[in-house]
Amino acid sequence: MSEIQRPGALYQQVAAAIREAILSGEFAPDSLLPSEAQLMTRYDVSRPTVRNAIAALRAEGLIDVRHGKGSFVRAGGQPVLTIERRISRTTEGKFVMPNGDIWQETEEPSTYRTRTTKDTGRLLQLDTEEALFGCDRLLVDPSTGTRSMHRTLIPFEVAEAVPLLGKEPCKPAAAIYWVLTQAGHKLTWAETVGARMPLPDERTALRLPDATPVLHVTRVAHDADDRPLLLEELRFGADRAALAYRITADKQPARRTRT
Repeated sequence: MSEIQRPGALYQQVAAAIREAILSGEFAPDSLLPSEAQLMTRYDVSRPTVRNAIAALRAEGLIDVRHGKGSFVRAGGQPVLTIERRISRTTEGKFVMPNGDIWQETEEPSTYRTRTTKDTGRLLQLDTEEALFGCDRLLVDPSTGTRSMHRTLIPFEVAEAVPLLGKEPCKPAAAIYWVLTQAGHKLTWAETVGARMPLPDERTALRLPDATPVLHVTRVAHDADDRPLLLEELRFGADRAALAYRITADKQPARRTRT
């Protein structure tokens, strides 16, 4: 029996002792924790205290509770999938997305009309409440089970100038790039990555364990005048996938000399 002699609520003391056992390797990653009864005996505490301790460790992301099976130490290590964030072009000039052929749609894409929010308006350089075409896809990598949520947002004014996008706004991103270039746009892209805790619908759709953040990737396609034409959002569990980027050195602008 381990004796608890630390300040703080009793469940916090038990949680700290279990945490130390996990970090020291006594409870190995992906292993089943001792039962509630065994933990009660080990730490000489009541069942509610053990349950509160497990809940605290679950909130920290150290433990997964699998219904009907018990509490497991969350496995560490590298994410199971690497998503390459490159854009390539074929000899015919069409766009190819790395990893593009590994994703499968789990349901029919959802096409809808929406309006800019403060965040999407900022990225698209539009006021709030500007009209957009939206398309949502829920994707899965069948080899790893990794799920991702993909969204495209096209301003109405862009769709009006490129009628095919107004008729078919739910094309895959690479196809939208192709349509835009066929309409005479020379594209460049800017991408940002952030991490946050998931919203309830994201946690359900992505099947995220407790205390798992999502990576939220935003990519904006610009024309030659740096006007945003398309916003893409990609969301997935930070425990499942990592992003990979290929970096090349830009030419430094020539310095102007005074005459």
